[in-house]
Amino acid sequence: MPKISNAVDLPEHEIELNAIRAQGAGGQNVNKVSSAIHLRFDIQASSLPAFYKERLLGLSDSRISSDGIIVIKAQQYRTQEQNREDALMRLVELIRNAVKVEKKRRPTKPTRSSQRKRLDKKKQRGNIKSMRGKVGL
Repeated sequence: MPKISNAVDLPEHEIELNAIRAQGAGGQNVNKVSSAIHLRFDIQASSLPAFYKERLLGLSDSRISSDGIIVIKAQQYRTQEQNREDALMRLVELIRNAVKVEKKRRPTKPTRSSQRKRLDKKKQRGNIKSMRGKVGL
């Protein structure tokens, strides 16, 4: 049972895992062994709290379909067990990131001394450039 937080767990029966054949170039096993994992998780039918569901459905992630189903394909590893763990970890990470509340940014103003220094440097640079002109006789 994957653990999202101290209070929230994901029951195994809500996660649908199917073994499929992995894509790409492979050796002798690629056409015989179904080592990739196709994970499907229905957000609306899950036992997640309403806040979690709302935040997940509000994400603009390509792994979340318009019907509210998360689809994750794990085929990084050679064994089915490792791919299964990878898919579950990616699901947990997606849910954790969705409910993470970002700290609100407070806009800041430059200090008076930094503004003065900036203008002084601009004047100094302008003087240097003006001295590069032709010398009149």
